Amino acid sequence: MAIIVDKVQKRKDIALSCKGLFFQNGIKDLTISEVAKTAGIGKGTIYEYFKNKEDIVFEIVNILLLEHDIRKNERIENLNSTKEKIKEFFTFFYNEEDAELRELYKEFISISLTTPNEEMIEFQSQCSKNYFNWFENIIQEGIDRGELALSSKNLARGVFVFGEGIFISSVGTNTIVDVKEEIDKFVDTLFEFIEVKR
Repeated sequence: MAIIVDKVQKRKDIALSCKGLFFQNGIKDLTISEVAKTAGIGKGTIYEYFKNKEDIVFEIVNILLLEHDIRKNERIENLNSTKEKIKEFFTFFYNEEDAELRELYKEFISISLTTPNEEMIEFQSQCSKNYFNWFENIIQEGIDRGELALSSKNLARGVFVFGEGIFISSVGTNTIVDVKEEIDKFVDTLFEFIEVKR
């Protein structure tokens, strides 16, 4: 009797088995041979599950993002005010729990800027779109609850990009020492203008 393989699970297992290798070597230096060796399978088997090494990277990132998003959503849902939800949304850029994922994010940005890869840019664009939609929904929820002025939604893109900008600036320069402090100060000041006074 033939053994039935759950291809979706096998794909995840292969990707997760080489997660440490990926973090050790980075995207550029990861090779299919190393992945196969680390996963304990033949090189040809890798190609049964993945098109190329970028596909493996996307699978690792997707798994990590899904885990991250579940945790983040639970924390955001347990908060009462829109201001606190927005601050929680931005914790990715400084909390210890997301350090591994931030390293991936930095590498993606670096590759996109230095040697653009169409697949990687498309992947990043889709991720950014999904996170922006999530962020915009937090703002809309605050408007619907009467916490925020209607015009607050016009600031959503700028505030969303601000978080990324602070993070990139903190990584690329020595001008921002405490990312959390900068984000909290910005959000607190912004809310002085957009919060509905009661």
